[in-house]
Amino acid sequence: MKLMTFALEGRTRLGAVADDGGIVDLAAHTEQPAFGSMQSLIEAGDEALRLARSTVAGATITLDPAGVVWLSPLPQPVQMRDFLVFEEHMRVAGWRGAQLRHLWGAPPAPPEPMPIPDIWYQQPIYYKCNRFAVTGTGGTIMWPRTSKVIDYELEIACVIGKGGRDIDAADAAQHIFGYTIFNDLTARDLQFREMQGPLGPAKGKDFDGANVLGPVIVTRDELGDAPDLAMRALVNGEVWSEGRSGSMHWSWGQIIEYVSRSETLHPGEVLGSGTVGTGCGLELGRMLCDGDVVRLEIEGIGAIETTICAPHVTERTRL
Repeated sequence: MKLMTFALEGRTRLGAVADDGGIVDLAAHTEQPAFGSMQSLIEAGDEALRLARSTVAGATITLDPAGVVWLSPLPQPVQMRDFLVFEEHMRVAGWRGAQLRHLWGAPPAPPEPMPIPDIWYQQPIYYKCNRFAVTGTGGTIMWPRTSKVIDYELEIACVIGKGGRDIDAADAAQHIFGYTIFNDLTARDLQFREMQGPLGPAKGKDFDGANVLGPVIVTRDELGDAPDLAMRALVNGEVWSEGRSGSMHWSWGQIIEYVSRSETLHPGEVLGSGTVGTGCGLELGRMLCDGDVVRLEIEGIGAIETTICAPHVTERTRL
């Protein structure tokens, strides 16, 4: 099932995409507290999800997708973490970043390419995102005026359905609610300066609308426990990036096991995969500029589009 959050006549609603492409307003068909929001549905568990499926199957009235405003499926997730699980991205982005960081106020790189740190192969690596900086498809992002190096990141995200602590990787699938697309927009110049810290990224990723999620959450029963899906990024209609979610070095089960170690995971948490190989401009040596439209597509989920508004960046940076 493809679940979404939308706005209609100023009201935020929980919906599902029917087989004909129309939108079923779940609360309009059945008055259930679980249909009040995506978070409520996730927290209500399997019985509420079964009721949602039967409601969609029996719906005779649907809304025109073009007649509503598509919001992030989870407008304000309870928590967001973003991982770095694609080896190609780790290798190529790390090498390019090391060569270019002096342009953005960081010390010059060593003369030899730096190897991937051993710790990356020993445990999943992540940082916590700004859950208040989430937006949905179709929006325009006002780029920070302090940044002139604009990048996208093509990711798949897992949404936690059932909470828990010290979850075994073999049991992790039952804790997955579904999957969505994640565009982790990044101000590269700010990121490289601040990460000399050395802590995780901050203002390089913390600005309004920086975390684009959507267009829907596809439930796990449709995509499986470890989906191998085609991923693609287009800029102004031109294909820039292509990859597959199946090339993750760490599985969702391993990720969930690691995160839940001595820590409780909660329903509605979002876990980003990190960027798929070649899935960002940094790897390609191409940055974005004012007016660019970024479209991210993932097989079986759909597509999200974002327009960049950066009047102070009128030419695309070439690296």
